[in-house]
Amino acid sequence: MDPLIARIRKELSEHADPEIQKNSKRFFKEEIRCYGIKTARVVAIAKQYWKEIKSREKGEILALCEELYKSGYMEESFIASEWTQRLSDDFEREDLSVFRRWIGAYISNWASCDGFCNHTMGAFFEKYPDTIDELKRWTQSENRWMRRAAAVSLIIPAKRGKFLEESLAIADLLLTDEDDLVQKGYGWLLKEASRMHSGEVFSFVMEKKRDMPRTALRYAIELMPKELKNEAMKKDWERAGNRGAAD
Repeated sequence: MDPLIARIRKELSEHADPEIQKNSKRFFKEEIRCYGIKTARVVAIAKQYWKEIKSREKGEILALCEELYKSGYMEESFIASEWTQRLSDDFEREDLSVFRRWIGAYISNWASCDGFCNHTMGAFFEKYPDTIDELKRWTQSENRWMRRAAAVSLIIPAKRGKFLEESLAIADLLLTDEDDLVQKGYGWLLKEASRMHSGEVFSFVMEKKRDMPRTALRYAIELMPKELKNEAMKKDWERAGNRGAAD
């Protein structure tokens, strides 16, 4: 193990707070491993150690990130995420296989998934948009975090109005996913896409309303004008009523 990793883990252990650890676990249905440290402190630690490693070769930095991910600790995943996003100018196409492997092997909760995918994966696909079909393949994975990653990797680009067609296609592929964290993931993607493309997202929601889970629907319309939101919710109530009658 790199001595720097040992130092980071020692510092994280010194800042660990049992009360924060206990409260953090309330936000997750799945079991998580965490020291119990506020995110702002973790980010500060990541920035502190970045000063020491930023001159190293990219491959060496990625190896350090993988060592952090392997631990399974949420805070260590946040540090790795902070470091990888700082490498975005140096991303190469072959890095995609590394990132895919990390998501499949090491991501085990929504916070680690979103922290990595929002920034690192978002930056990667903005740099190499011709690789974005990779995300469509992830929607078919048996791994829930890979499927959530398919949506949340486009959150930041979608917020800026990019990748609308791809975002709608991914939402469509995930439409009837039974995992609520995947539903929230693509609903969030639609919400961010609606900032610049409210009409297109509304049309998509109305077209898919009979099959779209209510969780995803409510996320998707959150930022829409009141009249559009009311219209979508009206359809949601009608759908719920029809299901109740059928039951």
